[in-house]
Amino acid sequence: MLAYRFAALFPGQGSQRPAMAAQLAADDARSRTPYLDIADDLLGMPLRRLCLQGSADELRDTAVAQPAILLTSLIALELLRERGLEPSVAAGHSLGEFTALVAAGVLEWTDALRLVHRRGQMMSRVGQAAPGGMAAVLGIDAARVEEICARVARTGDGTVEVANYNSERQTVVSGTTTGVAAASAAARELGADVVALKVSAPFHCSLMRDIEQEFASALAEVAFATPRIPVVSTVTAQPLMDGPAAAAALRRQLCAPVRWHEVVRALAEQEVSTFVEVGAGRVLTNLGRAIAPGIPTVPAGTSAQLDAAAVHLRAPA
Repeated sequence: MLAYRFAALFPGQGSQRPAMAAQLAADDARSRTPYLDIADDLLGMPLRRLCLQGSADELRDTAVAQPAILLTSLIALELLRERGLEPSVAAGHSLGEFTALVAAGVLEWTDALRLVHRRGQMMSRVGQAAPGGMAAVLGIDAARVEEICARVARTGDGTVEVANYNSERQTVVSGTTTGVAAASAAARELGADVVALKVSAPFHCSLMRDIEQEFASALAEVAFATPRIPVVSTVTAQPLMDGPAAAAALRRQLCAPVRWHEVVRALAEQEVSTFVEVGAGRVLTNLGRAIAPGIPTVPAGTSAQLDAAAVHLRAPA
C-alpha cells in the first residue's frame, strides 16, 4: 500500500468557526488560488471577509455558513495539492459532498459555490417558514433513536426524524421544535446525553421536501462530469458512478439522512492509509477515529495541520 493513498473528508455545517480561513489565506498568499479573489463577485456577498474575519453570529446563518465552509475547504484542498498530495477517494458530510465532487472533477468550483449558496438560502427560508431544530443524541444506538422518533410520530407530538447517523453512539435528529423536544426528553429518559445544535433550520428531514424540486431545477442548470476518483455518497454510502447519479444524490440529500457511519466504513474498504479532514474544524477527525480506529485520521484545516498531514502521508507505510 502506498503511504500517500488517502481519503479526503470534507466537513459540513457545524464545522464553521470565526476567521476559519485566515491562516490558510496567509499560506495561500504565496500561491494565489482564485477562490477568495472572485467569490464575492460570484455570490454578491462579502464572502472573503466572512471567511477571514466572520464572527460566530455571522457564520450561524445557514445561507452564510454553507458557502464559507465550502470555500475554506477548497483552499485547504488546493494547499494540500501544492504539497504534492492528491486524494484517492473522497466523501463529504452533507454540504461537504459538494466539495468532494469538486475534488473529483465532477463539479466546477464556481458551480458548486453557487449551488451551495442557493441551497443555504432555500434551507434558511424553510427554517423561517417552519421553525424547527436539530439535536445530537449521544450514548445510545441509532435503533433506539429511530424507535423514539417513531413513537413521537404516533403520539402526534410533532415531526422528528433521524438526520445524521454519525457513529454507533452519535445520532442527530431533526424536525419541528416540539418534535425535537419530545424526542430529546425521551432519549434522556434512556440515559442519553442530548445536545441541541445551533442551526437555523431542520436539515435532512421531510420538512425540506418543499424545496426539493426548486433545488432540482438549480442542479439541472449545472454540468456534472464523471468522477475522476470515487466519491462515496452520504445518501447511499455507495460510490457515485457518473454525473447524473451525483446530481440525483445532491437532490435526495435535502431530505435524506447523512449515513456518515456507513460512509466511513465504505471508505475504509478502499485500502486507504489515512483519512484527512480537509477544511475547518475536527468534527470528521473525531468521528473517523471513533468509527475506524485502525485507520489514522488527521485534520488539515490550518497551515500547520497541512504540513503535519503531509509529513504523515509521506512517512513509510
